[in-house]
Amino acid sequence: MAVGLALALARQGGPVGLLDADLYGPDVPRMLGLTRTSDAKSLTVWDKPKKGQAPSPVERYGIKVWSSPFLIGERQPLALQAPMAGLLLDRAVRDVDWGDLAWLVVDLPPGTADVQQHLASELVLGGGGSVLVLTPQDVAHLDAKKVLTMLAQAEVAVLGGVENMVAFACPGCGTAIELFPPTPPERSIWATGVRRLGAIPFTAQLAQGAAEGRPLVDADYVGHFDALTAAVIAALPPSRR
Repeated sequence: MAVGLALALARQGGPVGLLDADLYGPDVPRMLGLTRTSDAKSLTVWDKPKKGQAPSPVERYGIKVWSSPFLIGERQPLALQAPMAGLLLDRAVRDVDWGDLAWLVVDLPPGTADVQQHLASELVLGGGGSVLVLTPQDVAHLDAKKVLTMLAQAEVAVLGGVENMVAFACPGCGTAIELFPPTPPERSIWATGVRRLGAIPFTAQLAQGAAEGRPLVDADYVGHFDALTAAVIAALPPSRR
């Protein structure tokens, strides 16, 4: 979802950055065909960036990307305790040489753990906001409500939510098959007043393209994400559009 949104924003012409803040399970590089094969002998969080050259993001498909796998090998784990993870996230936002960006899309892991709390409480979002991504089933909406509470406590604006993998089109007959049992309306995040920004279906082409580092190979998905991007921009305060 973050990759699709960043690419859709880039198609509008503004400089776009994509920060993969899912430090412990970063998948964005693979989805964009970026792989570091050599293992790192050590890990530094460049604690004195002004005394050296600032780390640069990697440009791919017209967007600037930074992710923790750029620091270590593809199969190496990032074993950081919460304070160091927060420091790495600070550096990724403030010290990476992003240049002049119109948009910075930040991909977060699910839940309300240390990375999410640090980003919400310590880093200024610059007048932007958050977009909740969830699948249609009840447990996903239940977890999303906990994230809503965390964001409210941190006074982070919620632009809306989008359901991912809402259905699968049968390749033989074209019938839409629901992959998850739908959530009762009264138990959904929509019942709390969250704006529904869109719903993204599942296709095998999308999954294959992401696995091969070729995002959004299905032309239909370009339209889905362009529409989602328009809804996200419309949900922003007028001064930030």
